[in-house]
Amino acid sequence: MVAYLTRNSIGGVLDRGGDELKILYFLEKLKREALRHGGPILTMNDNHEVMNIDGDFRYVTVSGFNEFKAWADWYRIGISMKSLFDDCFVNKDIFQGVPETFPRVKREFHEEFRARVAALRPNGPFSTRFFSQNSTVLVIGDSVFVHGGLLLNHVSYGLEWINEEVSDWINGSERRVAPGFVKGGDSVVWSRKFSDQVCDRSALQHVLETIRGAKRMIMGRTIQETGINGVCDNKAIRIDVGMSKGCGDGLP
Repeated sequence: MVAYLTRNSIGGVLDRGGDELKILYFLEKLKREALRHGGPILTMNDNHEVMNIDGDFRYVTVSGFNEFKAWADWYRIGISMKSLFDDCFVNKDIFQGVPETFPRVKREFHEEFRARVAALRPNGPFSTRFFSQNSTVLVIGDSVFVHGGLLLNHVSYGLEWINEEVSDWINGSERRVAPGFVKGGDSVVWSRKFSDQVCDRSALQHVLETIRGAKRMIMGRTIQETGINGVCDNKAIRIDVGMSKGCGDGLP
């Protein structure tokens, strides 16, 4: 008998150093390989994905900016070569609408900043390719996956609506700002209500009771120094161990 497993990643790729694009392409490759073997890999958006798509780069490292600048340079070279050999080639200027300068950003970093904005803004080549099809909230069997935490008002709004509206925003729909349920301390990608040292047992129980068949919530957001753990009778599973070298370099 062969067991087909579903593997899930709850975000945490961006703002982790100078290998972000390499990791995104690697995850994309793993997804294709996993599908061929019957066990899909599902990826989710977290607060850092939302921040970067929204143009908030406060946690981006210098090497992270440099990686996107290098991509932009090669992108321009590729476009130039295509235009030389294809008379029908239509160049889509990915930098259209991106400012030349940015307040409070040193001039020597403006090109790096522009490259990151162009790549990750709504309807950008990397945001649409790598993040638009991600879930923000995901239910698999009797487990609910979310980066931060789900509250009653999120469930009342509708988990499918949350995923759809985030995807529409990333794809560059008429919505020009990030949906409210992914912004702020009580949002689905920022909340620490169930991942901090003290878990709100009553609130967690109420949330799970409103999601049909749900028995537990699996989340990241807060690094667990003791490793993956469960609290509130294992109804809150906290899996963020800070494994990234850019964020704790913890053990799996």
